[in-house]
Amino acid sequence: MPGNDFVLRTGARETAAIVEAAVDDVARRLVHHLLDGPPDPAPDDPAQALALLHLLDQARRATERLQREAAATAARAGAGYPQLGAACGMTRQGARRRWPGLFQYSNERPTEHPMMTTPSRPFDVLLVEDDIADAMLIQEALCERGARNLVQVPDGVAALEHLRDPGTPRPDLIVLDLNMPRMNGRDLLKVLKSDEDLRAIPVVVLTTSAAPDDVTGAYSSHANAYVTKPVNLEEFEQAVQSIDAFYLDTATRLRP
Repeated sequence: MPGNDFVLRTGARETAAIVEAAVDDVARRLVHHLLDGPPDPAPDDPAQALALLHLLDQARRATERLQREAAATAARAGAGYPQLGAACGMTRQGARRRWPGLFQYSNERPTEHPMMTTPSRPFDVLLVEDDIADAMLIQEALCERGARNLVQVPDGVAALEHLRDPGTPRPDLIVLDLNMPRMNGRDLLKVLKSDEDLRAIPVVVLTTSAAPDDVTGAYSSHANAYVTKPVNLEEFEQAVQSIDAFYLDTATRLRP
């Protein structure tokens, strides 16, 4: 991966002061150039201050547009959300919230963490999850680590339809929630592990439930792993990436 570090000759405070002074100078020059009025308004005339406020707001909007363009350029060059956040003094999650959708999760997108080996084909992951917010978090956490062909379905019925479609490739991993409409994860797991064509696919249960009965039931139905969704966003992401690291990076995949 190309180097993602950058070094400025000034510290953060000094850089901020220089930029602020430059923006103030440019904005005031523009006010004098564009304002339709006397160059020296009366003390009780707010026109110049309002014009300056308007131009500074336009500068903010322009800065936000340019920031997104710069973030997209950095992402295409190999930087990930951790580097983008560090460049702006924010966390990785903050950068993702500010610039969502920079990565399209295709073979061409950069990875935030170099993989141990380059797979001969992207990993295929089936996510069975009806919560849209959780599905997006899981998708982002999985796809940040490398090429992932991720399909998300909202329940067990849709999962079986997908898996039994002759034109659908066998997934390398199934990530399964328990509580879903139509067919829940408990019933789907039993079907999967009793199906000769599907039972060998690794299934990781990823759910909010930490109930002993759910854990015991999942392993009794031959789930390969049971992971409880953490409440903390960063811990949630780390849990998903730990699943990814083992089943898609470390464990040997089934040959198609």
